[in-house]
Amino acid sequence: MKKFQGSCHCGEVSFSFQEEEITSGLRCTCSYCERRGSAVSKFILSKDDLIVNVAFSNLSLYQFDTKIAKHYFCNKCGIHPFVETLRDPGKFRVNLGCIDGIDVDKLEIDIFDGKNLL
Repeated sequence: MKKFQGSCHCGEVSFSFQEEEITSGLRCTCSYCERRGSAVSKFILSKDDLIVNVAFSNLSLYQFDTKIAKHYFCNKCGIHPFVETLRDPGKFRVNLGCIDGIDVDKLEIDIFDGKNLL
């Protein structure tokens, strides 16, 4: 296992986790993700596996529709570092563009049909 670190743009929200290599990701077609345009991890992390370093006042939450998925973002720079998933509450996917040393353009990106999830 390799330790990965990531953060929002300004560094107020940082996180780390351990995972095998990161070679691929997902782009979701739900209305929120489609507008955001980021790629997220295929792997899912438990609350214990995603180590988040942030003052609570610097992290905001956005929810829509069923209000099950939790989209977190930095209050200062607006970057979306991770999401608590709809299909597996309590589990997280990370924004691959926030991970140090990862070039999202070089990853294999699959499409996830979030529009038709429910």
